[in-house]
Amino acid sequence: MEKAKSLTPQILKYSFWLLVVLRGFFNAVIPLMDQTEARYGNIARIMAETGEWVVLQVDYGVPFWAKPPLSTWASALSVYFFGVHEFFVRLPYLLVCVGLALWIKRYDSDTKKPTYLLPLILLTIPEYFLHAGVVSTDVFLTLSISIVMFSFWEAMQENAKRLWGYLFFFGLGLGLLAKGPIILLLTLPPIGIWCLWTKNIKSAFLNAPWIGGIFLMLMISVPWYFWAELRSPGFVDYFIVGEHFNRFFNSEWKGDLYGFPKQQPLGMIWLFLVGFTLPWFGVFLRLITCSYKMLFKSKWTAFLLFWLLWTPLFFTTSKSLIHPYIMPVMPPLALLIYEGRHVVKNLRIYQIGALSIPLLLLIVYSSGLIDHVLKDNTDKYLVDQASAPLYTLEKPKYSTEFYSKGKIEEINHQALDRFLRDDKTFFLIATTKNWNEFSSEIKSNFSLVNQNKKRSLYRFDGK
Repeated sequence: MEKAKSLTPQILKYSFWLLVVLRGFFNAVIPLMDQTEARYGNIARIMAETGEWVVLQVDYGVPFWAKPPLSTWASALSVYFFGVHEFFVRLPYLLVCVGLALWIKRYDSDTKKPTYLLPLILLTIPEYFLHAGVVSTDVFLTLSISIVMFSFWEAMQENAKRLWGYLFFFGLGLGLLAKGPIILLLTLPPIGIWCLWTKNIKSAFLNAPWIGGIFLMLMISVPWYFWAELRSPGFVDYFIVGEHFNRFFNSEWKGDLYGFPKQQPLGMIWLFLVGFTLPWFGVFLRLITCSYKMLFKSKWTAFLLFWLLWTPLFFTTSKSLIHPYIMPVMPPLALLIYEGRHVVKNLRIYQIGALSIPLLLLIVYSSGLIDHVLKDNTDKYLVDQASAPLYTLEKPKYSTEFYSKGKIEEINHQALDRFLRDDKTFFLIATTKNWNEFSSEIKSNFSLVNQNKKRSLYRFDGK
């Protein structure tokens, strides 16, 4: 078959690092969006401020039981050392995504000196590029799963170092801190299927350092679970039963303390997989339709395929899911695309198409076309124009908490009446509903400073 025409190694290298810079730029200028990202960002800010590194807090003194601490630890450490800014909250996720993209260069089998083709494929998959700048648990889950899967593969090679076996269990322990027992459900089944397919069950079982490895896994993860339950009773029941069973298998679950079940049609995970990986998914489809037999002739490509397909298969019957659930299968998808690059006549079309997406995002951002979208989904621009004291009549949004560094105070109407009688300047963030409930006399005391679609910032200058 004719060799696929690709961009030159130098262009691939420069393109990769320019995309890293571009992603870093977006991380710095795009504010944290309500609800999810701002919530995780504020949890990290509270952790860094209070020094409470065991029990995650969604607000001061209010425990957050929905997720383990690994991603929060990373963001909180970054905030602690560098300051409260969206770039620093997102920095660990950028570093992990770039590091993982560079790591898979070792699986470039085309040349003795790996090029940046593999890292560029992974970084230009839209889902992966997006998560290089999103505060969530999915990046660290992806890291953990990748450690488990790559370590298993390396441990199964001839004359493999025993370190790979321990790294396998290390990845499992890390995953338990990243997102919980789901790490076991997303890694062990595809490994088991591959072992059955290749008749390697006995070899895998005998090569694993079971005693030392399980001890390592438990020592990494169990102390935190024990300590968190001790410090915040009820956590284990909510997290293990609620988050790992009810959330995925019961779309009517009413026990979610921090959101609501995401209702999706059955099989929606597959549409997420296709939609958030274009245009690269086209190469994978061509590989499936034109050279599917190749996938099973090689133990390596079969391993990647089982890794890739298991997660969407697992979530096919779940109605409560979101698109980040496909994030852990981006590495095997990139590797399969790389392995199947020869099935396309001109690889440059896909490379240029993939590179055009982040560049288009830059053009759209620079044009100001999405300014209203950003402004309407965060309170950053309101808080930036306010100074203390800053009040609100409703529970503050997570972005308000983050950008005010926890300085905003929720008050009632009686307290507001008292402040109005004082000769002191203060700022008030009010929803349209709150504002319309005020009398004309009260409204006359305020001047509008800034507003978005949902809330407005007002200033009271005293009498």
